[in-house]
Amino acid sequence: MSEGISWEPLRRELDSWRAAGRVARLWLRDDDAVEPTPDLEQLLALTGGHGISLTLAVIPALTGEALAARLAEEAGVAVAVHGWSHTNHARQERKKQELGGERAAEVVLGELRAGWQRLKRLHPARFVPVLVPPWNRIDATLIPALPELGFAALSVYGRAREGGPIPLLNTHIDIIDWHGTRGGRSAEELVTELVAELRDRFAGNDEPIGVLTHHLVHDDAAWDFLAALFAATARHPAVAWSSAPELLQD
Repeated sequence: MSEGISWEPLRRELDSWRAAGRVARLWLRDDDAVEPTPDLEQLLALTGGHGISLTLAVIPALTGEALAARLAEEAGVAVAVHGWSHTNHARQERKKQELGGERAAEVVLGELRAGWQRLKRLHPARFVPVLVPPWNRIDATLIPALPELGFAALSVYGRAREGGPIPLLNTHIDIIDWHGTRGGRSAEELVTELVAELRDRFAGNDEPIGVLTHHLVHDDAAWDFLAALFAATARHPAVAWSSAPELLQD
């Protein structure tokens, strides 16, 4: 467990789930994978050691055979499409976005089709047809075309809205402090957020809780939090860490 913080609120919440005979569904998405690195090895060792399924959002234009060879034997890893090249095309005054309205739709969709095909070829046994937009942003006018490209789900950040043209498999807890240290966020804050998400699900929201990581920028705080989170939840009877393919089937 991370030193100096109390994980008791999470323990109590999970014990409430267990007493009620309920099981919370969690899943893990890690963004920006391109090639084998020591950081990726650390992530694979951590998830593999706890039996946690991992969805890697891979940047198609920047990846190749090296990552494919490394992941070929990792049965607990799924590969999703992380845009095309993770390039910002938004104007300077706007938030970063690759899949936005600054370019013609046919150009953006053509890149997504190429990304889908490339990752399917490189990772035939690991590929999952989920689009993860860089920076979690995509122009709404592009979304109806995603099923035609072969995508089964879209994964962004925040509570999923029902009734859209494609299922959403979202993340809800980002462990990185992007506006401050750009390392791991306070473990206390993250535990509080996770408990709040669990209580929301207990009250009736059946959306799986997505934890979002970025292995390439993890500092000690980020790694420590993940290790403590997995230790607290991986074998708890009230928690099911699910894979993206499992959740798509559900």
